[in-house]
This record gives sequence, structure tokens and C-alpha cells, in this order.
Amino acid sequence: MTRDVVKELGHLTLGTRLKRLGERLQAQTQVLLEASGIGLPASHFPILAGLDRLGQLSVGEIAEAVGMSQPGVTRMLDKLQTDGLVKSATVPGDKRVRTIMLTAAGEKLVASSKRTVWPLIESAVAEACEGDAESLLPALAALEKSLLDASLNLRADRLRTGRKTRARA
Repeated sequence: MTRDVVKELGHLTLGTRLKRLGERLQAQTQVLLEASGIGLPASHFPILAGLDRLGQLSVGEIAEAVGMSQPGVTRMLDKLQTDGLVKSATVPGDKRVRTIMLTAAGEKLVASSKRTVWPLIESAVAEACEGDAESLLPALAALEKSLLDASLNLRADRLRTGRKTRARA
């Protein structure tokens, strides 16, 4: 078997390793969705879940809520709208801003998914995180906070100038 260079490089390739893990999780989630009769890409469900939890949102608010780029969210919303799962309306007084909401079909898909396939996916991922991986979610939250507190650019600048960036509790 070929050595896993990305794994061996540790922190240097952490982003690549997390992306690889994310792609694996999404692909395996897609299999479960399709087995449940849902052909929608797994990557679209955070948007549907965000609209379900938070209600009507602007495109920018959706992007912020799911942590994705606005152009990426816009592409997904176009597909979701074509599929009849979301609809948009312009904001009175500002035609540049559009708000997005679930359609009846979108609400039905989310409600059905919340009853059937989402609990299954969540349980399967939770089981995969048992044991040594149990601290994964708190560790990811801490890493996200740390990178919000100080970007890699800021940290690299501090390291170049001899000032070490201190981890925050």
C-alpha cells in the first residue's frame, strides 16, 4: 500500500486532510440519501436545514449560517429553486437583496429527512466518532475559533518576527 503523504505531513496539510475527510463523509452520506430515495446532493442539505431552523434569509445570511462562499451558495440556491425546494423574493425597498425561503415541497423534504435519514446519518457519524475520535467536534470548534481569533497569515507574520502566537483557552 502506498504511504499516506498527506497524513504524514501533519499540520502542513491539515486543510487537505480535512477536505479529504469532508469529501469522504459527503460521498458516504450521498449513498445513504440515495438509498432513502433522495437524489439531492448532500452538500445542499445544510442550506435546507438552515432555512428550516432560521426561516427566511438573504443569500448573504445563508452563506454566513452555513460557512460557505456567497457564489457557492448562489449556485446551490439556483439548483434548489429549479428543483422547486426554495423560492426567492426581493426585499421591498431594496431590489438588490433577495430573501430565500423553503417552498411547500422543500418543507416536506426537510420534514421527511428529519424523521428518517438525518437521524440515521447523525447516528452513523457519531458511531464513527466513538473512541479516539470522540473529541473531534470540540477540537474542530476550538480550531475554528482559533482561526477566527488569528488567521494563519497573522500567525505566520508573528512567527517571522519572533513573536509566538499564543493559543487561547
